[in-house]
Amino acid sequence: MEISETVGYVASLLVGLSLLMGDMKRLRYINGMGCLLFVIYGWQLGAYPIVFMNSFCIIVNLYHIHKLSTKTPG
Repeated sequence: MEISETVGYVASLLVGLSLLMGDMKRLRYINGMGCLLFVIYGWQLGAYPIVFMNSFCIIVNLYHIHKLSTKTPG
């Protein structure tokens, strides 16, 4: 198994695991890490639609993490 294939499998595992999270902040962090690995995977393969889509997903995850972090209680 090549390193790029391993990166793709780990990315898939992280994105899948993120869907099992009940805590939204943890979901966003784990999903973001999976998306980052998919960016690396897509870059290694020259599959730029994978790079662009997962880059967008990272931005969305970061936005929601920021929103969750600055949320005032009450």
